Amino acid sequence: MNKGIIFDIKRYAIHDGPGIRTTVFLKGCPLRCLWCHNPEGQEIHKEILLRRDRCPIECFICLDVCPQKALRKPNGEIQVDNSRCDCCGKCVEACVYEAFEIAGREVTVEEVLEEIERDRIFFEESGGGVTFSGGEPLMQPGFLDGLLKECKKRKIHTVVDTSGCASFKTIERIAKNVDLFLYDIKIMNDRKHKHYTNVSNKKILWNLKKLVEIGKHVVIRIPLVQGINDDIKNIEQLARFLKKLKKIKQISLLPYHKGGCAKYKRLQREYPSEDLMTSTNEQMKNVKAILTKYGFFVKIGG
Repeated sequence: MNKGIIFDIKRYAIHDGPGIRTTVFLKGCPLRCLWCHNPEGQEIHKEILLRRDRCPIECFICLDVCPQKALRKPNGEIQVDNSRCDCCGKCVEACVYEAFEIAGREVTVEEVLEEIERDRIFFEESGGGVTFSGGEPLMQPGFLDGLLKECKKRKIHTVVDTSGCASFKTIERIAKNVDLFLYDIKIMNDRKHKHYTNVSNKKILWNLKKLVEIGKHVVIRIPLVQGINDDIKNIEQLARFLKKLKKIKQISLLPYHKGGCAKYKRLQREYPSEDLMTSTNEQMKNVKAILTKYGFFVKIGG
């Protein structure tokens, strides 16, 4: 597939793999993690984001230009009716206050590679390359496959940042053109994993096992959330599982942050994790110590 939907391209990224990288964020994700900081990447389709703090009470221009009548203003505040909105962008064009933006744009493989190529000099000097993230990039397998193949033709180092929640057939399809997988493992207990992410972890753990068996380079990433997955029981269980795979050497611990809070508001969704807390430095060090005891090289941060 030559076309796909992305919601961001971040340049000069230093936490998404080795060296200086360009990170391309693809839309769509099968998980609904309680702590998600990229909610605009969850749905595979385009969405309207609204910054209400930029929206003046007395202005009604967007209401007049919306052809789908998807905007309304009850109680003096603009609201978007997503069941009507087709993301035509008329409100974005009309709003002089820049209160609206569209999360997601359709692009071709060639258009993305053109943007990636601008940073080639930084890749060459730092040992970097391109990282495909999301959302979950495996939600658009044909598009991702096309991007990876083109990158390999151009000798650009490739990383896929994934939750592993896809069929192994999909993973195997793209794996030959991936230099490194950044693989998220969140919670080992399946019931608890379903509760906090809305999906089972059985496929995720199975896919990791198979990925290692076919000889791919994998770095594990653990998003740590205080009181949810930073307990000794979960970390010990995870360490024992990874140790059995034998070829996993490196783990990155990613501390939870509330970066997604404002994005949920712009999407007119309730932020599901107001009471979640970032693990303290002491807690992070304790988790690192447990994993290091099992022989892993552990890094705090991406």
